Amino acid sequence: MASINWKFLVTFNVLLMAFVLITPNDVRAKYASYVIEAETGKVHHKVNENTRNYPASLTKMMTLYMIFDALKDNRIKLSQHLKISSRAVRQPSSKVSLSRKDKMTFEQAILAIVTKSANDVATAVAETLSKSERSFALSMTAKARAIGMTRSTFRNASGLPHRGQLSTAKDMATLAIRLLEDFPQYYHYFSTKEFAYKGKTHRNHNKLLKSYKGTDGIKTGYIRASGFNLVASVERNGHRLIGVIFGGRTSSMRNGHMSTLLDKIYGKLASANGKDFKNDKASKIARNQASGPLLWGVQVGAYKTTAPAYKIAKLAVDKVPEHLLEGLIRVVPLKNRKRRPIYRARILGLTKHQAYRSCRILKRGKINCMELKMKQPLQQLAANN
Repeated sequence: MASINWKFLVTFNVLLMAFVLITPNDVRAKYASYVIEAETGKVHHKVNENTRNYPASLTKMMTLYMIFDALKDNRIKLSQHLKISSRAVRQPSSKVSLSRKDKMTFEQAILAIVTKSANDVATAVAETLSKSERSFALSMTAKARAIGMTRSTFRNASGLPHRGQLSTAKDMATLAIRLLEDFPQYYHYFSTKEFAYKGKTHRNHNKLLKSYKGTDGIKTGYIRASGFNLVASVERNGHRLIGVIFGGRTSSMRNGHMSTLLDKIYGKLASANGKDFKNDKASKIARNQASGPLLWGVQVGAYKTTAPAYKIAKLAVDKVPEHLLEGLIRVVPLKNRKRRPIYRARILGLTKHQAYRSCRILKRGKINCMELKMKQPLQQLAANN
């Protein structure tokens, strides 16, 4: 009987394992990036955009999509409480440290996920909307495929490590656009800078909200296997860009790289259109200065939650764009010690003529409207937000 060449056999097995590990179906890039213009669908930049990576907490964008979808279908309400299990409480950081006795509403859950990227809250949401987090993840995957995310698979609601939880830069851009288009009444939550819960204030992990003009969302993400991920939505001079980065080495390097990418693209758009692309809010101020001081606004309703307040303000702008389009929509809470706050829907940064003329038109259209004189000019308001 011939003797076995063990040296040859070991070498062969090593080579075979190496081949398996580098086959195309299993390759995961450490870096990917993608920038698309939301309105036109024009792709301005792409690197490894279809390569599957670990999304980390970008997963929570899909979890939020599922919440918004349930709200839109009236399956839940913003004021409805979550079911908080022991399993949700045990989830690792990042978290808001839920307890079984907590009474967290879906609106609070949205804010906790957007700002703190709370894993315990994401699990509680999944278990409230579905029989289990696993069942919820299956629904996430099915919904993702239905909205065009063809290479995404979800295994949990938070983005905590799981080898089967994968997505791509292109798919995440698709999700960001669908969040904008499918749920405009809820998109404003993504610009929330901080959220207070149980006496502690949680600041939004997305630093571009403060550092990069025109940014109004969407989400950051990190696990060791993914690196630092980011989806950003920025609007300047009528151009909304959705940028995605997977695999940043640090959060600051990732943010700087995103800023550089977007600057380059906005620069090209500015050259093509002959316009300055800088500072969207400042541009609104400059365009209105000739019409008089911007010390006025209008209030078009007050509601128990922020969503209908934002919706009526957006409707008012759509009804009277000639006077309200350049204003800034603000949902302003009115707090009372003994009662829950009410949320006032306002469009601020108008001239006196624009405010009075808008209310006249809106009242004829059966929309309540009241003129307001602001305590500070629009320049200070924009600088403070």
